[in-house]
Amino acid sequence: MNTQTLALLFGLASAVAWGAGDFSGGLATKKGNVYSVVLISQLIGGIFLVILALLFRETIPPAGDWIFGALAGIAGMIGLLGLYSGLANGRMGIVAPLTAVLSAAIPILFSLLIEGIPPTIQIAGFALALVAVWLLSGAGGSGSIRSIELGYSLLAGAGFASFFILIDQANETAVFWPLTSARIASVACLILFITVRKTWEQPSRAQMPLIILAGLLDALGNTFFTFAARFGRLDLAAILSSLYPASTVLLSQIFLHERLNRPQWLGVILALLAVILIAI
Repeated sequence: MNTQTLALLFGLASAVAWGAGDFSGGLATKKGNVYSVVLISQLIGGIFLVILALLFRETIPPAGDWIFGALAGIAGMIGLLGLYSGLANGRMGIVAPLTAVLSAAIPILFSLLIEGIPPTIQIAGFALALVAVWLLSGAGGSGSIRSIELGYSLLAGAGFASFFILIDQANETAVFWPLTSARIASVACLILFITVRKTWEQPSRAQMPLIILAGLLDALGNTFFTFAARFGRLDLAAILSSLYPASTVLLSQIFLHERLNRPQWLGVILALLAVILIAI
């Protein structure tokens, strides 16, 4: 199996894991505080990453990889807080898809500058995938975009995009240790945020299985993305992993009987076509 195929498979695996993790985390937050759920799931994911690093006897990376990992973790947490703030103060139908598209488009532009232009057919696949991400994320907010929605979307999109770019710089010698560094930094940021805002609430026992599952799936999604970026181009890894809303909405239909609207079904079809074009 060549590296291009491995990158494709790992990119899709990251989308499935992240989407399932969002679904699990979303269920857990229906009856609890979102920041408490995120903090505990991040801690669990961090422990899981340490176990994987020790289990595979991964080499301790140089200091530079730890630093890039920590910066990636801070960027990712800024993106997460920006997204939640945007969803709380704006319209989900605008904030969610705009954030998703920005988080995929910025690494694509970065990769074009650093790695050069990919084949034309892959560029077409990237374009279709960006449209699919927009549709799958729930595009459909009415009216023109407000400044507060644009601001939070830019913050969230830039944060997630920076995570993609920075963690790609930290995977030359190791995978799990840089991700652990990212998790330590993100947890520290979230603890500071919760302490300042005084938003902590103890989750119930009934929530814990979903929180644990969300933490494990998020850590797996990060791992698969890192492998995808390691075996292939950053733009390919970023655009494929950004298809995670497909996993979330399909799980919602299966387990919660939430019907996909027409734009989301179109997004699913475009996502499949995009994967085919990227894989050629």
